Amino acid sequence: MSDIGHVYLIDDDESMHTSLGRMLDEVGYQVQEYASASDFLEKSLPISPAVILLDMQMPDITGLDLQKQLVSLGRKTPIVFISGQSHPHQIVQALKNGAVDFLFKPFNLEELLQAINEALKFDKQQFKSIVKEIETKKNYDLLTPREKEVSALLVKGFLNKEIAEQLGISKATIKVHKARVIEKMQVTSMQDLVKKYLEADLDQN
Repeated sequence: MSDIGHVYLIDDDESMHTSLGRMLDEVGYQVQEYASASDFLEKSLPISPAVILLDMQMPDITGLDLQKQLVSLGRKTPIVFISGQSHPHQIVQALKNGAVDFLFKPFNLEELLQAINEALKFDKQQFKSIVKEIETKKNYDLLTPREKEVSALLVKGFLNKEIAEQLGISKATIKVHKARVIEKMQVTSMQDLVKKYLEADLDQN
């Protein structure tokens, strides 16, 4: 895969996606072209870092509808919309649903590359966050039920003495549980533990 990033180009205008695909390939991106949204859904595989260059007006499934389907599928590849003509409400809806940019045809190469680079930068950061969240949840699963209880109370700001009283066990035992929580969660402070809880939504467990 290109070191620069991966571009999914979805446009029903064959001359448009062919010329645009060739141009992006020459710049150094790895480009996959699709003539329709259904073609993309059927054949594409998630890759990161990547960006979807998506035409808004297509006959089978519109760009906006594809974006909604990707959201429902949990596919988070950032989208840059490209459109010859769109209604203001479509633009607003696309941005509300998480599109990183919206370019009107004809656009120049510089603004296109800038939009792509911003999207790829966003996807790299997003990927790092997902990896961190998976690691945190994996560490959390190593905790015993009692350690999970103690960690939840620690994150809420309770002191060892208060946790001992609430759980009906000794303060010394709480210290042991706390040490194990810190070791298993791979943190060095309560601030780090709280940060991991928030980032991975562990308070929902």
